[in-house]
Amino acid sequence: MRHYKNLVKPYLVWSFVVILVPLFMIFLYAVTNSGNSLINIQFTFENFLKFTEPVYLEVFITSIRLGIITVGICLVMGYTMAYIISRCKEKVQGFLILLVTIPMWINMIIRIYAWKSILEPLGLMYTDFAVMVGQICEFLPFMIIPIHTSLSKMDKSFVEASYDLGANPIQTFFKITFKLSIPGVLNGVIMVFLLSISTFMIPQILGGGQYMLIGNLIEKQFVEIGDWNFGSAVSLVLAIIILVSIRWMKKIDKGENS
Repeated sequence: MRHYKNLVKPYLVWSFVVILVPLFMIFLYAVTNSGNSLINIQFTFENFLKFTEPVYLEVFITSIRLGIITVGICLVMGYTMAYIISRCKEKVQGFLILLVTIPMWINMIIRIYAWKSILEPLGLMYTDFAVMVGQICEFLPFMIIPIHTSLSKMDKSFVEASYDLGANPIQTFFKITFKLSIPGVLNGVIMVFLLSISTFMIPQILGGGQYMLIGNLIEKQFVEIGDWNFGSAVSLVLAIIILVSIRWMKKIDKGENS
C-alpha cells in the first residue's frame, strides 16, 4: 500500500504546480492593484466593482442569455439523438456515438471557419444566430454522450413494468425514462452551459467581435489590454458561477433521487 501512495506524490506535486499555483496567482491579481511590487502589495476590491459597470453587466447578461438558449436547443436535440441511439443494437450504438464524436477530432478553429464559409454567403454572419449555430454544433456532443450513457445503463425492466401497469408511452417516458436519465441530463446541461458562457473563439469569429461573452472579456483583458488584475477578477467571477451551477445541479439531482 505504501508503494502505491508513493506513486501518488508526483501527481500531487504536478497538481500543485499547474493548478493551485495559477489559481493563487489569479486570486492575487484579482484583489490587488496593477503595478504592485511583491514588497509593497496593495489589496483592493475595485477590480470586482468594475465588473458592475453597465458595459460589463451587458456582457454578463448576453453570455447567460446565449448560454441558456444554447443549452435549451442542445437539450432537445441531444436528448432526441441520445434516445434514438440508445434504442439501437449495442454495435450500432457504438458506431453512432463514434459518428457523434468524429467532428471533435477536427481542430475547433477549422470547424468554426467552416461554419463561417457556410453562413457568410447567406448574410447570417455577425449575429446571435451565427454564434448560437456555432455553439450548438460545437457543444452538442457534450449533451448527447452523458445522456446516452444514462439511457444505455437504464434497467429496461422498469419500462416493461410501466407498460404492464397500464401506463401509456408518454407517461412511461416522463415517469421512468426521463427520470432515470436525469444524471446524464444534468451533466450535459452543466458542460454545455459552462462551455457556452466561457468560449471566446466562436463569438470572435462568427460574431465578428461584436458579440463579446465572458470568455472574450477575459481574453481581451489579458492579451490586448494587459489589465491582468481585472481579467483575473472576471475569471474568479466565472469560477464562482461554475461552482454555483455545479452545486445547484447536484442539489437538483439529489432531490430527484430522494
